[in-house]
Parts: sequence; C-alpha cells; structure tokens
Amino acid sequence: MKPMKIGIVCYPTYGGSGVVATELGMGLARKGHQIHFITYRQPARLKSFQENVFYHEVSSADYPLFEYPPYDTALTSKLVDVVRYENLDLLHVHYAIPHATVAYMAKKILLTEGRYVPTVTTLHGTDITLVGSNRTFAPVVAFSINKSDGVTAVSDSLRQQTFDFFDINNEIEVIHNFIDFGRFKKVNKDHFKKAIAPDGERILCHTSNFRKVKRVEDVIKVFKKVQEAIPSKLLLIGDGPERQNAEDLCRKLSLCDDIRFLGKQDAVEELLAVSDLFIMPSESESFGLAALEAMACEVPVISSNIGGLPEVNIHGETGFLSDVGDVDSMAKYAIALLKDEETLNAFRANALKQAKRFDIENILPKYEAYYRHILSTKIYDRPEVEL
Repeated sequence: MKPMKIGIVCYPTYGGSGVVATELGMGLARKGHQIHFITYRQPARLKSFQENVFYHEVSSADYPLFEYPPYDTALTSKLVDVVRYENLDLLHVHYAIPHATVAYMAKKILLTEGRYVPTVTTLHGTDITLVGSNRTFAPVVAFSINKSDGVTAVSDSLRQQTFDFFDINNEIEVIHNFIDFGRFKKVNKDHFKKAIAPDGERILCHTSNFRKVKRVEDVIKVFKKVQEAIPSKLLLIGDGPERQNAEDLCRKLSLCDDIRFLGKQDAVEELLAVSDLFIMPSESESFGLAALEAMACEVPVISSNIGGLPEVNIHGETGFLSDVGDVDSMAKYAIALLKDEETLNAFRANALKQAKRFDIENILPKYEAYYRHILSTKIYDRPEVEL
C-alpha cells in the first residue's frame, strides 16, 4: 500500500501522551510512512535522526496586547503551513484540548482553499478526566471530539468515561497503548543492582511525574511496611510538584538511606531491569503506561484498581490490584510476592506474557488500518464539508 504522510501533534514532554505519540510516529516511520511532528519543542523521545521523520517547531511571538503568547493561534497557522507545503494526508492530534480544537480550525482554513485534511484525535486521559471534567472546558472538549473525523481512546475505561462525561455522538475506537520491546526488556544489569542493593536487598520502583494524582506518598508508606518485613530499597524516578512532600515524608519516617530520588531519567529501562516490584498507587490512570513498561522488563506490579489499570495489570497473575489509598493491602501483596522467590518468578513470567499483548508491532497495524479507514471515507459524507 502507498505510504501515508501524517502530521502528529502532541505535547513534547515526558508525560504518557507525548511518549506514546512520539513512539507511534517513529514506529510508523520505520514502516515507510512520512511522519511530521508539529509542536513547540522537540519531543523528549525524539533524540536522533531517523529516516522519514520530520520536526516542525511552533513559535509563539510575543504581542504587547496579550498577557500570554497565543499558542493556539500559532499552532493553527503552523498546521496549515505544514499541510500545505508537505502535502499531508492526515493529522493525528493527541489530547482534545487544545490540539483537537486547533486541528478543527486548521481544517476549516484549509477547506476555504478547497483542501480537506482529515483529523484523528487520541484521548489519553487527563484531557477527559481532569481538563474535560472542568465544566469551563466541557463544551470545547465535546465539540472537538464530535468534529474529529476519527477518535481513539487508549483504554476501554477511558472510552466509557468520555461517553459518561460528555454528549458524544462520534464513535470512539479503542487502540491500547503499546510497548517497544526493542527498548523495554529484561537485561543483565547485576553490577548496577549490586551498587543499589549491595547486601541483596529487594528493589522496589516507582516512576511518575510526581503530581498529586500519582500518590507518591503512598508509595513511600507501602515501602515502609515492606522494609519492616524484608530488607529493601526504593527507587523513585521522575520529578514534579509533589517531590518536596515526598522527600519530607522520607525524612519523617527515617527512610532516607534506603530511598533514592533519581529525578527524570532517559534510560528508565535500565532501572526497571534491576527492580523486583513496581508500585503504582495512582488515583487516576487512563491506561498505566509506566506499569506496562515495568511488566515488559519482567517486573510485577502492585497498583490501584482504577481506570485502565485492570486492563493492563491482571490481579493475581501479573501483580495485584488494591483500592486507592489502601496502603495496607498493597504492602501485604508486595510482601507476599517478595518473600517467595518461586511465586515472584511466576509473576515475572506472567507480566512479560501480558506485556507482549501490547507489543508495538501488534498495535501499529491497528493505527494504519484506522488511518486508511478514515481516509477512505467519502468527502461528501463528512459533515464539516460545505459543498
């Protein structure tokens, strides 16, 4: 089939949506499609030259009239420019606000020139559960989703939440997040493990953006109970507004010698490779990409039972699920796993098997098929087109 020219709009940060959008684009490029990333900064995962990958930076000029630069307007203009001169077939925008809204404006501008570019919007979670549930933005979120030519969600849970929160008359296709096994896999890092746990202690791990919703303090409370039963170390990967509170709690509980705050790390897979257990007590997760990355590295997961996490972490097989805030339950499950090497190894194998269901090589064809389905829709079937 003829390769497609696809524009991808995302946030370029370490967050899940930016990671997924970037990895998706690079995967599609490896399959011969021409991928154009359009954002205000080069995506964090886009680190080196790759064939068929292009980057277009959005610059927001300062205007004396505005207190803040009008990024939405700048992004709209950039989308129009890239579609025009790169002859894109389709725009894939990640996040409803503001990207789907901006894509709609760009689409309408291009339509005045006789050109129709379809847009696909992927919902990642916060745009629905946090931004969307704020009634200030609700009309814009619903409008943007309904005016997209195609809409995908990263989990069945998020799809249902979208219909629950908004008046949506568009179809929503579930295409789960994915893992690149070329990067995330169990490798021998015994020398590294020895440096972290010189006396053979168990290693627990957590990675997030340290927002309140991630409940990092719960991770520390679980670790405290685990360490009382089993000699252990805790690796906290990431950074964000709750880091100071987490550090304060470590000092209060006298755990500073056994907890390492590692900040943002590019090679997360090397830290997962030496871990025995991954802790994810979030109060909201649309999918649980960090848990999937751990599972690909054969690390069982102790997580909360909300959102898309039960679709990834299978209770009693790949790890355990507990109610949000139930630190005692999480610690009990963690101790049971870490005390029994045979059970731990069985859960490691199950975690890897489950993670392989989300191999990027299984997910990419789903996106390709979805794009082609959207592109095959007759132009006069699209309600946006004014004939």
